[in-house]
Formats: sequence, structure tokens, C-alpha cells
Amino acid sequence: MSMLNDGDRKALEETFKKEMSDDVSVMYFTDSKDRCEYCGENLKLLEELSSIDSRIKLTVYDINEHRSEAKFLGVDATPSTVIGGKRIYGVIYKGIPAGHEFASLIGDIIDASRNSTTLSENTKKKLSGLKKHVDIKVFVTPTCPWCPKAVRIAHQFAMESKFVRSSMIEASEFMDLAKKYAVMGVPKIVINDKYSFEGAQPEDVFLNYVMASAEDAA
Repeated sequence: MSMLNDGDRKALEETFKKEMSDDVSVMYFTDSKDRCEYCGENLKLLEELSSIDSRIKLTVYDINEHRSEAKFLGVDATPSTVIGGKRIYGVIYKGIPAGHEFASLIGDIIDASRNSTTLSENTKKKLSGLKKHVDIKVFVTPTCPWCPKAVRIAHQFAMESKFVRSSMIEASEFMDLAKKYAVMGVPKIVINDKYSFEGAQPEDVFLNYVMASAEDAA
């Protein structure tokens, strides 16, 4: 059974034709030891998506066999998807980007193909001055309509700065992490395991948390 219907495929084909510029790398990590409930479904979605436009280059890795690649890309669990363009961005999806999060994935692919984001010039300028690493975790669920905004801002921060790594984490797939970070509602954003807030905050508010975290980083 297809993950995308004919209408979805046609709409995406038109969107990619209009919006994409260059190739995009989609690096997917699965688990051949069958310890990943959603790995097969996630892979099928990415295969169908990459078949729509030849500029979407899908590479599949087994996390058991490609440990060095996983470590380099910041992948420590499956299913995980990393997005790259002219360079490898710190943009990670932990869990299947289904429901409302599918729009986040499409937006990231378009941004990566253009090697640019829609962030304000002020935000870009501040991010360009980062010298310390910032880790952003955005906990989501597929049915949350406000989550994609938080994911997109966090991922665009990572595209603008090599010092930022941003992960969308599907809370129901990674319940251990959701419990560890006391996720009671989504989106919940955790920065450098120190700062946290809930809700899709405006870009400038989100940026203030990131810059404060960077200043406190060792």
C-alpha cells in the first residue's frame, strides 16, 4: 500500500519542480535487527518521496553496520533521517515525519535544495556569530498542528549555523526520551538539556533561548 496517493504525488511533483534548485541528500538510518517498529514504514515514505524528483538522493544506512556514519551525523537511534544540501546540516528527524510533520520534511528539502532559509536577516546575522555548539530537541506528535512551526524554525537554525544541531523527536515513538525530558505537551523544545519551553514561539523568542544557551555552554 502506497504512503502517498496520486493527488499527493502530483502536488509534490509540481511543488518540487517550482521550488527546488539543487540536489538534496536524504540519509536514512534503519535497524536490520528488527528493533525498530516504524523503520519499514518510514523507509517506504522516503522511497516514494525520492521517486518523485531525481534531485532527492536517498541513501539508506543500517545503524548496526554504519556506526561511524551514524556517529558523524549525530544519529543514535532509529528510525532517523538526516537532511543535507551543499553541506550536511544538523537537521535530524527521529521518528517518522508523518501527519503534520510531513510538511516540515517538505519544507526542509526545499530549503536544503536552495541552501537558504526564510529566517529574518537579523536572525541569520546572530546565528552566524555562534561559536559554541547548541543542541535543540523538538518533541512532537503527528497530530499536533503547532509542532511544524517549532520544527521548521529549529531546523532552519541548524541550516544557518554549523554549530546548531536540531532534532525533531516523535514523542510516542521515543517514549523514553519523552519521559526523560518530562514532555507533558507538544511541541516541547529542549536546548542544551538546560533550557526548555512549550509551544510554537515566535522566531525571535526561540532565538533568544538559543543564544542564551550558547552563552552558557562550556
